Amino acid sequence: MNDTAKPRADHEADAPAAGPEGDEEPRTPPGPTVDTLFGEIAVRLDGQDRLTVEGEQIPAVVLERDPESETDPLIAIGTRDPAALTLWIDGAEAKVTPAKGKLRRQTYRIDVEYDGAHYRLEPDSVPSSRLTRDGTHLGDFSSDGDETVIAEWQEDAEVRPADASVGYALASAFGTGGQPMWMMLVDAVTSALP
Repeated sequence: MNDTAKPRADHEADAPAAGPEGDEEPRTPPGPTVDTLFGEIAVRLDGQDRLTVEGEQIPAVVLERDPESETDPLIAIGTRDPAALTLWIDGAEAKVTPAKGKLRRQTYRIDVEYDGAHYRLEPDSVPSSRLTRDGTHLGDFSSDGDETVIAEWQEDAEVRPADASVGYALASAFGTGGQPMWMMLVDAVTSALP
């Protein structure tokens, strides 16, 4: 998954740029994404401490990391430890459980329990992850673990506003996609050769 393969795509943009006279210019966050079903959706990361997702047609999401927890620079929200994360959807606390993230794609899944539904975002290709609600495939998300998220909804799925809130938040906080194990083994062997 991308949170182990590389740092956030906008990592360099976190540092202010020097102006012509050495003055620092603040980083300009990307504009909102236009989702095909729910219109404008804004994703904002405040360092590795807090992520917010907002849109006029979806419930707001806030995901926070305990500031006392150890941070991993390769994960946008800073950790995969569920004890260090707190998730609110539309003001109600929800349970978020990221798996540990080891060799297999499935170990990068993230589960959320909210409003009687079980969500899972799990890598299903190198660039993207599949979002399901109670086992039903809703759509595919792509993100490098930054504020840019692309959602492709299944045409026959009954997608709810909360589905978008969860998908955008998880894709941004943890990144999407992952190499299959055989590809990782080939990479490891070829990098070990002289």
